[in-house]
Amino acid sequence: MATRTPTSPTRNSGVFTHLAPPHAARVPHTVESPNGSRVDDYYWLRDDTRESPKVLQYLEAENAYADALLAPLAGLEQGLFEELRGRLKPDDASVPVLRRGYWYYSRFIPEGEYAVYARRADHSGESRRFPEDQPEEILLDGNAMAQGLAYFQIGDSDISPDGKLLAYTVDDVGRRQYTLHIKDLRSGQLLADRVENVESEVVWAGDNRTILYIEKDPETLLSVRLRAHVLGTDPATDRLVYEESDHSFYLSVGKSRSERYILVCSSSTQQSEWQYADADDPQLRLRCVLPREADHEYQVEHLGEDFLLRTNWQAPNFRIVRAPIGTTADKTRWRDVVAHRDDTFVEDFLASSSWLAVNERRGGNLRIRVQAWPRQGSVPDIVIDSDEAAYAAMLVHTPDVDSPLLRYVHTSLVTPRTTYDFDPRTGTRERRKSDTVLGGFDAANYRSELFWAPARDGARIPVSLAMHRKTPLDGSAPIFQYGYGAYGFALDPEFRSSWVSLLDRGFVVAIAHVRGGQELGRKWYDEGRLLHKRNSFTDFIDVTDALVAAGYGAPDKVCAQGGSAGGLLMGAVANLAPERYRAIVAHVPFVDVVTTMLDESIPLTTNEYDQWGDPRRLAYYEYMLSYSPYDNVQAQAYPAMLIFTGLWDSQVQYFEPAKWVARLRARKTDRHPLLFCVDMSAGHGGKSGRYRRFQETAREYAFLLWQLDRADGDPARVQ
Repeated sequence: MATRTPTSPTRNSGVFTHLAPPHAARVPHTVESPNGSRVDDYYWLRDDTRESPKVLQYLEAENAYADALLAPLAGLEQGLFEELRGRLKPDDASVPVLRRGYWYYSRFIPEGEYAVYARRADHSGESRRFPEDQPEEILLDGNAMAQGLAYFQIGDSDISPDGKLLAYTVDDVGRRQYTLHIKDLRSGQLLADRVENVESEVVWAGDNRTILYIEKDPETLLSVRLRAHVLGTDPATDRLVYEESDHSFYLSVGKSRSERYILVCSSSTQQSEWQYADADDPQLRLRCVLPREADHEYQVEHLGEDFLLRTNWQAPNFRIVRAPIGTTADKTRWRDVVAHRDDTFVEDFLASSSWLAVNERRGGNLRIRVQAWPRQGSVPDIVIDSDEAAYAAMLVHTPDVDSPLLRYVHTSLVTPRTTYDFDPRTGTRERRKSDTVLGGFDAANYRSELFWAPARDGARIPVSLAMHRKTPLDGSAPIFQYGYGAYGFALDPEFRSSWVSLLDRGFVVAIAHVRGGQELGRKWYDEGRLLHKRNSFTDFIDVTDALVAAGYGAPDKVCAQGGSAGGLLMGAVANLAPERYRAIVAHVPFVDVVTTMLDESIPLTTNEYDQWGDPRRLAYYEYMLSYSPYDNVQAQAYPAMLIFTGLWDSQVQYFEPAKWVARLRARKTDRHPLLFCVDMSAGHGGKSGRYRRFQETAREYAFLLWQLDRADGDPARVQ
């Protein structure tokens, strides 16, 4: 594998040679563990209050350094921002959804950063057509609500069964600590009821007076207690419905599609337990669907007199079973609806009174299988797939269990999201919307592929590729390689309008579906976690080598990007194979694996043992220590690196990347730029707002073009 020559400092606009990066003092701190102690010189950068003048001064210094170093690129960065936002339709709107006599939808206004949520009364009868002639009722105006706030996010919302009240949650910090509000839709006024520090989801009971929400622990931010709030009462007296005592489990609440049952789920990485209550039961008495068992995950839906379960019991790739309500704990009562298959992973399902739709993964792609309900003899299932090599067909969860129509979205790296309503009775579909992409975009100018890269241990890694049709595949193109590889989360090849800016500049965009995701089933996930986690990192590197060997790009023009657990991936490959990458971008990176996983006061820690391992056990401690990016920074040359974080991040605390950057500065031997951008008013998801979110993307792309000697801003579109 060819290596690239270190970047000359003079090439970096001359600025890099005259600016000294911030210096983080070394203050030795001993991190204790049952398996030994480690010295952490930058532990002092952790400030849980986010108020330490010393820490804030250092973070601001990093921001000032990044701004100064990138100042010569300001024109390019602004031009990219305008290009990115210019692809969005100013007055875009969602496809309306019918629920209890109203059509619900969201829409944007020109220049508006946030959505307006609205509804119209339905008088269409059986035709189920959106009533354009009916007056619009504004439920929430995100733009008005966000005025004066640096960060704003509406979490979840639910309409009371009688349609008169709206419960919704808002986060105005970015730390995912939501506040519950109630709005009277008749008067348009907010009620006095207000509950703070809750999870995003809210559910109405059947009495139109009781709202169920999940209270968060104020320190760990774990979802711990399900409470019921009755309108007009003091939240301090809200009734405890359920408390999750095992802090390795998350707690969530929802409603069955039939709206008959409240469903409460406790879930960890490898276990789940569901409870249910009749939505009309004043006492909301919970009953267990199936007690939690080691390594058993399941999902519940109600249909008629039965529960449907998506389960991995004796089915690693999951199956779907049906059993009468009240008998589901007896597995002898289970009847297979969708059997287990070794080559197909059952990811999700949607049940109607007349059909069952299953989202399944096969051959690296996500498709939909639909069967008549109940099964009618030998009538074959309908498979909704695509003629594209790499694509995703995704179920859209809509209300109304008796709807004859199934809604789904089809997309690929070169095909904008298209929403269809499918009628399983006739096999016909109606296109409801194709996302509009402005700025001269024409899908015919691009193509996508599914490439299989050989891993060093013989596995075959799927890679979703996109490129402009005129991009030469002669080994000269730059590559933008993206990855994640954790929690069984699959990176579907979904269209991103921002990536068009790369494709138009001759990049080959590649999603490396490394182990740790579930693109190829449960085995693919298991081979990329715990004591197999290093497979995720070597897979990513092997994909790079395979793409270069196949002529998709130049060995000295490979750029890599990942965020959160994908930021861990970036940190690991930067340590393992820095010579393979011209530049690396890491968003909110999880890089201090061992120290974080030893600290149960940090959000996510206790929930993550099944993903990363418990470092209190020697085997896991030593293995995690062997790859943790922060612990393995070496005295070697690193690529140019751009790292983003948010001060209020609750998923990956800001101090992880802050410490990582400090150690990189102290140890790396190269003169390539290392930039650290801290959003002082955002959390894990970055900036809020439809347009503002592109500011970070524009900076990222300007940085990459700079490192590829393309900082003149010329799009250099392929001819």
